Amino acid sequence: MVPVDGAAAVWDDVLAAGESYGLQPAGLGARDTLRTEMGYALHGQDISPTITPVQARLGWAVGWKKQSFFGADALRAEKLLGPRRLLRGLRATGRGIPRPGMSVRAPDGHQVGTVTSGTFSPTLKIGIALALIEAGLSDDDVVTVDIRGRDEPFMITKPPFVTPGVREA
Repeated sequence: MVPVDGAAAVWDDVLAAGESYGLQPAGLGARDTLRTEMGYALHGQDISPTITPVQARLGWAVGWKKQSFFGADALRAEKLLGPRRLLRGLRATGRGIPRPGMSVRAPDGHQVGTVTSGTFSPTLKIGIALALIEAGLSDDDVVTVDIRGRDEPFMITKPPFVTPGVREA
């Protein structure tokens, strides 16, 4: 945390210190695109009071061994029975760019879910999304996303969309 009257100086110092390493500023738009490419959930979109950690595939972050915690009974029951919907990856097979709130449909046209996070992937040069969809669908199933009245084809996939790794200098 930096006092507001010192923030500009700290910003300038950080940029100067990183200049020899090729450091460049990146805004929230870049953060959102990069986290979506990695399949990282954003609170309030991909996990929320209405999207459980089980549905968001974040069960690894739940203290299952604790005797009691807020929502324990409901989460344990959902884990045991299996969630009715799951957060899945969608990869465009056409030109569509998905956005949060867009409908996901099965080939027969019935709605099977909703895009929670969607963007154009600068790495892959295609549209990608995280979507909360019916649990019965599988990787490689084809669905459509309603993009401003056009049904655009997408393939269900398991994130991350890009290969994780660290680039050496």
